[in-house]
Amino acid sequence: MNTPSTEESHASAPATPFEWMGGEACVRALVDRFYDLMDIEPGYHELRVAHGSTLDDARDKLFWFLCGWLGGPPLFVNKYGPPMLRRRHLHAPIAGPEISGWLLCFRQ
Repeated sequence: MNTPSTEESHASAPATPFEWMGGEACVRALVDRFYDLMDIEPGYHELRVAHGSTLDDARDKLFWFLCGWLGGPPLFVNKYGPPMLRRRHLHAPIAGPEISGWLLCFRQ
């Protein structure tokens, strides 16, 4: 019976969450589903309104951020520098309902 060595098993395992998820295509699908839900589900109306008239910019930025955060290419950092999420969102009213809505939408 041939069983892979420990080294072989580790070599074939994904090295990062980004790889485990399936790379850029899967991260993009996750982000698109997130923003699609925000557009169609009435329960996310307030969250959707906070994003302005189009979600295109938000889709790209979240995709770029998540790629790097999950261990893939640092697309957001290469384009904008360090995320500084709190500072970048100071203009947005983020309180209980916005936080809850964002998390619920992402879980869905």
